[in-house]
Amino acid sequence: MGLFERYLSLWVALAIVAGVVLGNYFPAAFAQIAALEFAHVNFVVAILIWVMIYPMMVQIDFSAIKNIGQRPQGLILTVVINWLIKPFTMAALGWLFFKVLFVDWVDPQTAQEYIAGMILLGVAPCTAMVFVWSQLTKGDPNYTLVQVSVNDVIMIFAYAPICAFLLGVSDIHVPWETLIISVVLYVLLPLIAGVLTRRWLESKSGINASQQLQQFLAACKPWSVIGLLATVVLLFAFQAQTILTKPQAIFLIAIPLLIQTYGIFVISFVAAKAMKLPYNIAAPACMIGTSNFFELAVAVAISLFGLHSGAALATVVGVLVEVPVMLSLVAFCNRTQHWFDRS
Repeated sequence: MGLFERYLSLWVALAIVAGVVLGNYFPAAFAQIAALEFAHVNFVVAILIWVMIYPMMVQIDFSAIKNIGQRPQGLILTVVINWLIKPFTMAALGWLFFKVLFVDWVDPQTAQEYIAGMILLGVAPCTAMVFVWSQLTKGDPNYTLVQVSVNDVIMIFAYAPICAFLLGVSDIHVPWETLIISVVLYVLLPLIAGVLTRRWLESKSGINASQQLQQFLAACKPWSVIGLLATVVLLFAFQAQTILTKPQAIFLIAIPLLIQTYGIFVISFVAAKAMKLPYNIAAPACMIGTSNFFELAVAVAISLFGLHSGAALATVVGVLVEVPVMLSLVAFCNRTQHWFDRS
């Protein structure tokens, strides 16, 4: 492992601190960066995530994708966790904490909005960062692409009905612009770039194609980590004022979100082990079931409840919690990969 990978947790911690400090001292500059968005998708963050995803897309071999149907267990696990378990455990935890345990600290209207924001997060499986987590856990890039694609298709049809059911409202407006732009920016464009790059590398003469590919990926790896750290800085800088002005609210919301995230991971991990999935499929499957599509959740929360609502704040806390927590799960997966079949 290189210097970046070996001390990644330290770099992320420093990036979080840097983001909060910079966002507090230069709020106008980061407000301008935050304004560079369309349909709640920030283009600067999108470019940085694109930088992180691109190396994994280069690894995708379309000739191997046709074989994924021979081992559907990983797909089944992802679909069951994301659509039959995760939304309902999130709703249950929200009710438990804000209707029972924290009832004396949060007024009923705000508590209801916090629960709503948590539900919107829980029903939105991740699209972009999953590729990063998969790459960091040495997951199968072909299988990860199929898993993300299947979840995106299901999300088109299932997101609104499940949200409507759990929120108890009859009309959920799905921001299709956010969904479509996110899929294009985070999946389609980097995938096309990766495929073209791979074909170009394989067509070059002289050095063995496989060796050429590995050299290219090694050169890209530092940029991928730099993209991750820059993304963390921006996300925390955007929310620096909220972090400093509402620390108690963030703390209260973070507790059930942390329990949900680690709890879903444990369920996924145990199920993957019981299903005897190979590690390079099991690790990404656990990550896909654990992380969230926060852009979509934030967009729906603002649309339904308003920019300054408790629901919007809850989705923002989901953004702040996700990166550090997912990195801890990446480290756990890497340390326990010998528990799985390596084939």
